[in-house]
Amino acid sequence: MVHPPVEPPRTSWLLDAARAEPGEDLVAAGADLEPGTLLAAYRLGLFPMGLGPHGSGTTGWWSPDPRGVIPAGGLRVRRSLRQALGRFEVRVDTAFDEVVRRCADPGRDGRWITEDIAAAYLRLHDLGWAHSVEAWQEGELVGGLYGVSIGGLFAGESMFHAVRDASKVALVGLAERFHADGDPRRLVDVQWATDHLRGLGAQEWPREDYLARLVDALRAPQVDLAS
Repeated sequence: MVHPPVEPPRTSWLLDAARAEPGEDLVAAGADLEPGTLLAAYRLGLFPMGLGPHGSGTTGWWSPDPRGVIPAGGLRVRRSLRQALGRFEVRVDTAFDEVVRRCADPGRDGRWITEDIAAAYLRLHDLGWAHSVEAWQEGELVGGLYGVSIGGLFAGESMFHAVRDASKVALVGLAERFHADGDPRRLVDVQWATDHLRGLGAQEWPREDYLARLVDALRAPQVDLAS
């Protein structure tokens, strides 16, 4: 894993001009998926998803209102999940490509992860910005997640599981590593707080609150998740 990450050339797109009405999640459309564009977007609270069928059309830039967030100390690990932790080995960045591929499986909700999207995050991974947190069992990858880490922000993109509790264990592994220093500015962004994620402690913040807290989060030190 590259640490510290390598800053790519700056984007030429004016992403900070993107605006949305309260309660609207889609902020803008277009631009490219170059590393500099993606990092600029995350630093402004945006993330990409395709707008066409199965995410294959123009890139949309999203800033949900409300935003799903797990703040420092906010992860909820129930007794049953804590008992499950010992059944898995958690690794970081040992199978990034496969985690993205498994998250993109058309049989689940990851059909928006097109080849272009996958390639874009692989470029970010090669530069040290995108990471996978993986749950392994008996030498087999059975769950995981991937996302982008910038300062005190971990922007989660997608997760998968082939064995019960495996993706939850990966999320616990992420939180333990990302929040290990106790810095209260750190945020794990989960985009939308689904029922599944609420059960793990995800909160819903108004977009204005998220964007204000994001400024502080980005000032926190970069985390070496593999250490």
